Amino acid sequence: MGVPLLQIRDLTVSFEKENKSFTAVKSLSLSVCRGEIRALVGESGSGKSVTSMSILQLIPSPPVSYKNGSILFYKNSSEPINILKTTPSEIEAIRGRNIAMIFQEPMTALNPVITCGEQIIEAIMLHQQLSKEAATKEAISLFKSVKITDPVKAIDAYPHELSGGQKQRVMIAMAMSGKPDLLICDEPTTALDVQVQKSILELLKHLQQQTGMGILFITHDLNVVASFADTVTVLYKGEVVEENTTKALFENPTHPYTKALLACRPGLYPKGYKLPVVSDFLSNPNFKAPPIVTETELPQSNNQASLLNVNNVSIRFPIHTNILGKVTKSFTAVDDISFNIKEGETLGLVGQSGCGKTTLGRSIVGLQTINEGSIMYKGETIATPNKPYNPNYKKIIQLIFQDPYSSLHPRMRIGDAIAEPLLVHQIVKNKLERKERVIEMLEKVELPADCYNKYPHEFSGGQRQRIVIARALIMQPKFVICDESVSALDVSVQAQVLNLLNELKASMQFSALFITHDLSVVKYISDRIMVMNKGKLEEIGPANTVYNSPKSLYTQELIAALP
Repeated sequence: MGVPLLQIRDLTVSFEKENKSFTAVKSLSLSVCRGEIRALVGESGSGKSVTSMSILQLIPSPPVSYKNGSILFYKNSSEPINILKTTPSEIEAIRGRNIAMIFQEPMTALNPVITCGEQIIEAIMLHQQLSKEAATKEAISLFKSVKITDPVKAIDAYPHELSGGQKQRVMIAMAMSGKPDLLICDEPTTALDVQVQKSILELLKHLQQQTGMGILFITHDLNVVASFADTVTVLYKGEVVEENTTKALFENPTHPYTKALLACRPGLYPKGYKLPVVSDFLSNPNFKAPPIVTETELPQSNNQASLLNVNNVSIRFPIHTNILGKVTKSFTAVDDISFNIKEGETLGLVGQSGCGKTTLGRSIVGLQTINEGSIMYKGETIATPNKPYNPNYKKIIQLIFQDPYSSLHPRMRIGDAIAEPLLVHQIVKNKLERKERVIEMLEKVELPADCYNKYPHEFSGGQRQRIVIARALIMQPKFVICDESVSALDVSVQAQVLNLLNELKASMQFSALFITHDLSVVKYISDRIMVMNKGKLEEIGPANTVYNSPKSLYTQELIAALP
């Protein structure tokens, strides 16, 4: 496409410990030219992040070992630098200035006790050799260029005071502070709302066109790649399986793994279809994804009685109190919301981060008190402003948390974590019976019985999601709230978890509230969709109607932002 900027040739990266070796990247070759956006696509564990961190030499040696290959960077000359043979001082001169990186999770990449301004000013002073006063002006200018709301105020803000999208913009500004030739983006839009994701991608493309830098864009989401990247390299278990221009790869994928990634996106199928998964394609190269049928051909759900009723619920959080402890200023997270969920129904709840989705879901399960209104289950009040949550419904209504890793105790064995609700609610008092129930539940979520004695860190993201599903369903609830249960998963793992939820819902006969920011996922799994915006209800209706013919302008904007 142009002048070479980065060339990786036959790179093999292994991790070695106690005479054991694991090869994460195998004979990988790829290049990035100036002005090119190359996407590196694959599931978690495929070697994407190891490749990116090898470019910047961010993995200590040991445990990492480079068996063979080279990483050539063309720094302002035709004579490349082999990064694998650079000294520590040489790589430090390149890192952040000539090659910059936007990390996957801005909250953990930014120092929580230092203001955003201080962090970027430090980077500017280091890379551009400016005084603090000049660096401060440059920081404000960079914040403006990445379209941060109120750049002067953001300079003095701590990371926790900014939204996810704003934090990501701070990371982009910091990466751009050295005016790099190559920008590495490691999953920069994972788990972001579609509107925020769209704005971040547009910003990156604008900066790339403005500066002429090359971008290596790492992601597991082919939807994002379609309209953003020029070329695509597909990575599977550390090996390149396919490489092409974006247009050619989407129109004519050749490798079964690439076909699987394209076919298992839930937005392609109507409710009720079992999503194809990667193993289907790899076990049978001639496997064909199920044809897409019109929604009218699908069986319609029966009209059932209301199971859950949310009546005029408002939830406020205090901001300021006076000397007597009386609230003088508050923030309304949920504003006069009313809806019902029928027996056997899945209601999808959609909206941007901060719209009140999770707060509303937590109030239904008793983790958040309400200020106005009531929540009723089968005609009985379970939550009101003046009374504690009805404890009997803590067995009947369960919540699958958004982040499975943080919701599992790192020092508690998986078997004990799943069995804990049975012990707390004294449903099964015998330890042997509890273990039998847990193993039965593990098998239902398609995990082997030997997982019982393992710890959370020993599992992949998809497996941990299955574990928290097992913990929620061990109580055999009648109503389940899924809070962003698949938002951060690879598209192939996402398909597996969605299939599992559909199967468990059919076999265990529970109703569900499915909270997400992804309209394509919610359309696939829900009977009806409810859209929230800034604490208010925008619209509610049958899934196909809301998705295909939205009445609300806000819903139309959400759908338009889908990649």
